[in-house]
Amino acid sequence: MKTGLCFFRNWIVYCGLPVILCLLVTSCKKDSFITSSDAALRTSTDSLKYDTVFTSIGSITQSFKITNPNSQRLLLSKVKLMGGTASAFKINVNGMASAEATDVEISANDSIYVFVTVNINPNSTNLPFVVRDSIQIMYNGNNRFVQLEAFGQNANFLRNRIVKGNITWTNNLPYVILGSLQVDTNALLTIAPGCKIYSHANAPIIVDGTLVVDGTSTEKVVFSGDRLDEDYRDLPASWPGIYFRGSSKNNVLSFTTIKNAYQALVAEQMPANTNPKIILHQCIIDNAYDAGILCVNSSLQADNSLISNCGKNINIIYGGNYNFINCTVVGYSSLLPHKNPVLTVSNFATQNGTTLTTGLDASFTNCIFWGESGSVNDELSMSKQGSNNFRLTFDKCLYKAQTDPLNSVFIASVKNQDPLFDSIDVLKHTYNFHISNPQAPGINKGASTVFLKDLDNKNRNNGLPDLGCYEKQ
Repeated sequence: MKTGLCFFRNWIVYCGLPVILCLLVTSCKKDSFITSSDAALRTSTDSLKYDTVFTSIGSITQSFKITNPNSQRLLLSKVKLMGGTASAFKINVNGMASAEATDVEISANDSIYVFVTVNINPNSTNLPFVVRDSIQIMYNGNNRFVQLEAFGQNANFLRNRIVKGNITWTNNLPYVILGSLQVDTNALLTIAPGCKIYSHANAPIIVDGTLVVDGTSTEKVVFSGDRLDEDYRDLPASWPGIYFRGSSKNNVLSFTTIKNAYQALVAEQMPANTNPKIILHQCIIDNAYDAGILCVNSSLQADNSLISNCGKNINIIYGGNYNFINCTVVGYSSLLPHKNPVLTVSNFATQNGTTLTTGLDASFTNCIFWGESGSVNDELSMSKQGSNNFRLTFDKCLYKAQTDPLNSVFIASVKNQDPLFDSIDVLKHTYNFHISNPQAPGINKGASTVFLKDLDNKNRNNGLPDLGCYEKQ
C-alpha cells in the first residue's frame, strides 16, 4: 500500500505539471484578444428606422447588439456616431453615453448593447424630412456601419405604398415617398392644389391606374427630391421620376412642377382609350438628368408648358401620338451640360437585335426650341425607319437648326433668331424664360388656339398669341 501510495504521489509531481501548464495556457489564450482581420463580428441589424411621426418635440430610443462569436475577446477600437455631437441621434455604448467610444471590450461568445436615441423637433424647418446618420464600428482594421434613419419635419410619410380605389391627397402636410409609390391598376389618385411631394433617391412614383394633379396658378403642385439642404436641393437625378406604365390612362397634370428627377415623366404604350395617356396643362419640367419627357410608343398632349435644362428635354421613341401647343423647350448648361438636342423624335426601337417600327403623328404649334449658343447646332433631331405613317409638323414655331431635319413639315416658322429671353446667366444658374423685349421675334407670331392663358395664367392677346409658354404682358 505504501509503495502504491508513493507511486501515485510521484505521478502527480512528475506528470501533473504539464497538465496544469496546459490548463493555464488554454485559460490565457481565452483571455487574450483576437487580432486577426478575419475575426468575426455580428450586429443584430444593419439599420435602425424610426418610423414614428412626431407631433411635438420628443425622443425615441432603439437598440442593437454587437456580438463577438469568436473564442477570444474582441477589442473594438472605436464605436463612433458619424454625425458627432451635432447629430439628432445620441448613442450609449455598453453603458457609456458618448458620441465616440474607444477600446470597447467584448468577451468571447458574448455581446454588448448599443442604445440609440433620436431627438426631433418636427416643427423645425431646418430639419430635412428624413434625418439620417450612421454608426461606425472599427475593429482589427475593419469598418462596419449601422445606418440610422428617422422622420424629421411633420409630413405624410409613405413607405412602399400601393394606392387602391379612389384616393385624394389634401394639402395638410407634405408627402414624403420612401421605397416607392404605386397607383394600382383601376385606382385613381387625385392630388389637391398646393401639395408638395418629395421622393427619396430610390423612390419612383409608378402609375398603373390614373393620376390627376389639380394644381392652380396660385397653388401649384410640386414633385421633387427629399434632400432640401442647400448642397443637394437642386441636384438632378435626386429621385427617379414618375412612370406611367402600359395600363395607365386619363392622366391629367395641371399647374404642376416636376424637378430634379432622373427621368421626370415617362409614358409607355398607348392607352386603352382614345384620350391622350397624359395631358400636361401649364406645367414645368426642369433639371431632369436623363429626360424631361420620355415617351415610348405612347400619347401626350401639352399646352403652355416649360421643359427646361434636362439631359434630353423631350425624347420620343418608337412613335405614338403627340400634340404640343405653346411650349418652351430649352436647354442651357447649368448643373447638366447641354449636349443633346432639346427635341428628339423617332418611330422605331431596337429589341433583341431587331428593329421595330410604328406610326408617328406629332404636331408642335407656337413652340420655341432653343439651346445655349455653341453647344448643339441642331436642336431638332428626327429619325425615321420603315414605311409606317410618319407625320411631324412644326406650325409657327421658333427653332434653332443648322440643318432642318428630314421628314418634317415647317409652316410659317422662325429659324435661328434668338428668342430674347428676359435673363439667362449660366454661371449664376439664373434662368428667366419670360419675354418682354418688344423686338423679340416670337411676339404675335403664333396661331390662335383654344388655350387662352399662358404658363403664368395671364391672358393671351386678343390677336395672335406669342410663341412659347409665356405671353409678353
